[in-house]
Amino acid sequence: MVGEQRKPSGFRWLLVAAALLLQFSIGAVYAWSVFGGSLENAEAWNLSKVKASMPFTVTIGMIFIGSYLGGRLQDRHGPRIVALGGGIIYAVGIVLASFTNGAEDYWLVIVGYGVISGFGLGFAYIVPIAMLQKWFPDKTGLITGLAVGGFGFGAVLTSPVAQWLIDRDPEDPTSAFLPLGIAYLVMSLIGASFFRNPPEGYTVPGFEPAHDGGGSEVGKDYTQGEALRTPQWYLLTAILTLSVSAGISLISQAKLTATDVAGFSLTGAATLVGVLAVFNGGGRILWAAVSDKIGRMRTFAAMLVLQGVCLIVLPHASNVVLFFVLAAVIYLCYGGAFGTMPATAGDFFGVRYAGAIYGLMLIGWSLGGIIGPVVASALIGEDKAYTLAYTVIGIIALASVALTFITRVPAGREPASVGSTEPGGGR
Repeated sequence: MVGEQRKPSGFRWLLVAAALLLQFSIGAVYAWSVFGGSLENAEAWNLSKVKASMPFTVTIGMIFIGSYLGGRLQDRHGPRIVALGGGIIYAVGIVLASFTNGAEDYWLVIVGYGVISGFGLGFAYIVPIAMLQKWFPDKTGLITGLAVGGFGFGAVLTSPVAQWLIDRDPEDPTSAFLPLGIAYLVMSLIGASFFRNPPEGYTVPGFEPAHDGGGSEVGKDYTQGEALRTPQWYLLTAILTLSVSAGISLISQAKLTATDVAGFSLTGAATLVGVLAVFNGGGRILWAAVSDKIGRMRTFAAMLVLQGVCLIVLPHASNVVLFFVLAAVIYLCYGGAFGTMPATAGDFFGVRYAGAIYGLMLIGWSLGGIIGPVVASALIGEDKAYTLAYTVIGIIALASVALTFITRVPAGREPASVGSTEPGGGR
């Protein structure tokens, strides 16, 4: 073994806490529906449903560009500098969006909140995922769930705080971006300052990586170029894209769907968005841990089925309790895709170049983040056709389950001694 072997310590768990702090700040993006609804209702803005959701759509669309570059840079230069840069860019974009006074400044919301903060979000997001997989080879599913769990929880606090800030001046909802952007900057800088890769020769006592029959460690670590030459990379990206499209179609319209379908008040709907964010965050941890037990592809199949069924039933849930349960399951499964996919990519391609490989795979997040909100807002329209919109998206989610049955771990990563817990070969 090259270099001095060092035992893991409490420091790796401190890194988990630091990663959660960073992800909590950038995960506030999922509170957008609070702002979107306010931009529709404020007299100075009076945006259509499509225009009100567009800043969020642009943000998600930019994540791929940031994560691709951030993943490559952190593989070369380490996690700290990349995470610090991403947090700063993200916060600057949010602050810029606060300098608006009405619909004539709509372009600045798109540029600041959408383009700039979306790029910074992706730039920072990929870093703790790749870093913590190297620190926790013994807990890949659980730790990647935790690594992105904070992102899902970001809207828990942001939603009610944002609504409170907006209520102070409902005709100028974007003024809330200034204090929020400053808070995000502080949180990002504190969290990212702790980031670092494990030392050379780092091992975990009691953990033995799987080996093939000759005693060599399982499989090779694919480079980004090698991963892109396999069909598995494209299949996994397609699964991520379709899963994101399903869940984010509701997330982008959560506040107004709750008021129009189940009769929530505006304040109640804003609170609901925050509560549902708990399930988004919790799903990343829960489903990632489940995937360690039942296999990655079985887990994705279960999540897609649950999302599809719940989306189809949701428009008919006039009872607030039923609506909450269905929405919570959708959020749980949406978050679960992000908690499970990093470990899945690690199983398929190794973790040495995880930043670059998974960073590029996050194009599925951007594509899904564009497809889901655009289809949902277009189908719902001014007629509030929630049944049509969510039924179409739910059927697509159910059809996507077929991909989980044909996606197999590359032969070079699946020696007989590792075995397989499912027909698709994924763990």
